[in-house]
Amino acid sequence: MKKKVISLMLVGAMVASMAACGSNGGSDNAAKGDASATEEGGASEGGNTLTVWTWDPAFNIPAIEEAGRMYKEDMGHSDFKLKVVETLSEDCEKKLISAAQSGDLSTLPDIVLMQDNSYQKFVSIYPEAFEDLTDSGIDFSQFAAGKLSYSTVDGKNYGVPFDNGAVIGAYRTDILEEAGYTVADLTDIDWNQFIEIGKAVKEKTGKYILSGQADSPDMIMEMLQSAGASLFDEDGKPAMTDNDALKECIDIYKTMVEEGIYYEVNSWDEYVTSITGGATCGVINGNWISATIMGMKDTEGKWEITNMPKLVKTPNATNYSNNGGSSWYITTNCQNKDLAIDFLKSTFAGSTKFYDNVLTQTGAIATYAPAAESEAYAQKVPFYNNQQIYKTIVDYSVKTPTNNTSPYYYDGRNAIGTQIQNIIQGADVDSAIADAQAEVEFTMSE
Repeated sequence: MKKKVISLMLVGAMVASMAACGSNGGSDNAAKGDASATEEGGASEGGNTLTVWTWDPAFNIPAIEEAGRMYKEDMGHSDFKLKVVETLSEDCEKKLISAAQSGDLSTLPDIVLMQDNSYQKFVSIYPEAFEDLTDSGIDFSQFAAGKLSYSTVDGKNYGVPFDNGAVIGAYRTDILEEAGYTVADLTDIDWNQFIEIGKAVKEKTGKYILSGQADSPDMIMEMLQSAGASLFDEDGKPAMTDNDALKECIDIYKTMVEEGIYYEVNSWDEYVTSITGGATCGVINGNWISATIMGMKDTEGKWEITNMPKLVKTPNATNYSNNGGSSWYITTNCQNKDLAIDFLKSTFAGSTKFYDNVLTQTGAIATYAPAAESEAYAQKVPFYNNQQIYKTIVDYSVKTPTNNTSPYYYDGRNAIGTQIQNIIQGADVDSAIADAQAEVEFTMSE
């Protein structure tokens, strides 16, 4: 009964996070490589066929299809077949829950893509559903440590990292110039310096320097990870009270709102509009936000990226963090585990050419460190004033600190998000944080 209660709470908490990480869906798609998919298909078939659940026909699906094509045509596996069943992220999770709770895992695919921040809760509740890949021969040291931590549980590797969620600061250079600044002035700085620049930009141009959803603590979570700090201790228990790093993050956020340089909006659509409509001259978020920015064709050449500001008081502060991303997992229902491992090892965990191809096709940026050395990643991007943004973003991901993760990440994140708004409205900081911790502790005790 406990698992059922937690699982229902899990699904509800995660649905709200999908928009930021590209959760799209639709009918089943046939993948490249002699693949076929049907409405009733989706489970592991065995033999030379691998069945994959994933979402987003503009991003994840083309990437896994290209991996299948290369594995079949370029890597000498002529009898290989890849079956891609397009499945919404939240549906992947619901189907996993249903299978695990029924005790019948036979409905699961060979490989499933999962959001990084949701996975640990799944493996803690349903460890029987996922293969341990620690001794698979995959070289996990080639991936950014901060990214790898999401798929590492109790020292064991369960997933192969995919898309890069490294945080970027992206700014309109023409607006900054109007205020007397360049992107160089926003590089390798701390949040106090950032606030002063933001105040000057608002005064001289009328533009906010940042925007964000009022009910989303993404900015707080990015700040925390940039110093290797967390809402949880090393044992995964809530550690919000007496957390000086958290208090500093909240103080910075509150200051930006009160100074009128951070534009709080009520929804994801309003957040996107604040960027595309020109209300703000800057964005700090996972680099996937670049797809929104680059949709503003009339601003080509007027954007540049750099790293994010770092905390001032907190030890081990850096200018690097992560927000979003996903990883590939092999289920225990996989009928040909060796094939699934070799497929992921040869493509997502072993081919810079693969990452060059998907970068061109989808804009998906790797956390696989060797990819940064390729010609494709070294290309200059006209939209970003000819910066080498792809190589730079991989570098940011490698420099991102790891922090304590927890199966209750979303519970902690949502509880803090609610209390931050209470603090903005005048609530006592310590009391609000204590309330957030009590809420998570109650959830964990059920």
